Amino acid sequence: MALPNIFDKNVTDQLITRIDKLKADSQPGWGKMTAPQMLAHCNVTYEMVYTDKHPKPNFLMKFILKLFVKNIVVGEKPYKRNSQTAPAFLITDTRDFEKERKRLIDYLNQTQALGEKNFDNKESNSFGKLSIKEWNNMFYKHLDHHLTQFGV
Repeated sequence: MALPNIFDKNVTDQLITRIDKLKADSQPGWGKMTAPQMLAHCNVTYEMVYTDKHPKPNFLMKFILKLFVKNIVVGEKPYKRNSQTAPAFLITDTRDFEKERKRLIDYLNQTQALGEKNFDNKESNSFGKLSIKEWNNMFYKHLDHHLTQFGV
């Protein structure tokens, strides 16, 4: 089953509508993150695309990630609840809800505006070159998982 196309403006707008339903004190259906931490966690995916904030893994680690993690991240199968996450995605400090919400919406709009052609065969930090479908699956599935976690 194909996932919704995050590069489609209607899909992006639907995700933003879901984000706008969140409140700073929204409670998760599972897991330990607060709503502001979850938004910051979701921003990491986009930070890895649009900033140099996160170091790229070395050759050996990238090989391991491609071999054991890539298909879980870019495939269509939904994530399991309470799955282990990479260290860069662990958010344990207090975050500003409005700041993280705005950053995530800005990243979504930027991604949609750039369009899928910008991501065709684009290199990811961890998995090498990805197809448009793989980028879409990674972006959409991760965000949908966490919005569902918070009931929106």
